Amino acid sequence: MPKSEASCSPLKLRINSFFDSVGDLTLNLSDSLRFVMKGRIDIGQTLVQTAVVGFDSLPMSILICVIAGGVLALQTAERFAQSGAENYVGGLVALAVIRELGPIFTCLAVGARAGTAIAAEIANMQVTEQIDALKSMHINPLRYLMAPRLLACVISLPLLTIVGEIAAVVGGMFVARSVVNLHYSKYLDSVWLFVKFSDIRVSLIKAVVFGLILATISCTVGLNTRGGARDVGLSTTKAVVWVSTTIIIADFFLTWIFFGPSGSLN
Repeated sequence: MPKSEASCSPLKLRINSFFDSVGDLTLNLSDSLRFVMKGRIDIGQTLVQTAVVGFDSLPMSILICVIAGGVLALQTAERFAQSGAENYVGGLVALAVIRELGPIFTCLAVGARAGTAIAAEIANMQVTEQIDALKSMHINPLRYLMAPRLLACVISLPLLTIVGEIAAVVGGMFVARSVVNLHYSKYLDSVWLFVKFSDIRVSLIKAVVFGLILATISCTVGLNTRGGARDVGLSTTKAVVWVSTTIIIADFFLTWIFFGPSGSLN
């Protein structure tokens, strides 16, 4: 092999692997969405996965969002009070939480918990040949495994995001009260003044997109696992890294679309 070809082959392999992964993600997402749209999913499995993704992740999501709202209020309340603008603390906290922090923190928390569990479960099924057993019984793994988890994430993430955002705003309210003695009514009046329905709508759109990303990457990484127990762990790590990175990138583009220079909400 020529020296130049040998030196560039690792880069080519990485590029080819990246595009293969993107292709797998796209095909799996489109096939799973087709099963969901046609109603060819296991309702019982979907309900179970909704409980696993949604209800089981609720305490972690609330805790993270409460801390996020409290920290934001802690950082801004005293400085706003110094300039006589403490009445606007609630609006600032609510806008930051609803537009950005709520969807991001909630989905990252669910990805760290439920996403890794999905990837590990499916990867374990793959290495123990349970996926092959499903295929031998003419059961499509995407319909049986991925479609219910995809629908569960799309249902759960917006609900968790709303609950997390409410918790964050409430957490910021109590912190603002303790730091600058801001009355609850003034805090809430500022929230109603600044927050629009369009902000909540964008927040829910982000949560749906992030849910699609979480389920697609976690399931695809699990289905592509080969080897043994060690590879299950590697796939779990790969899933959480890909989910976190892709969600942050997607958030940038969604924010640019809705709130950028030519955004639809400007």
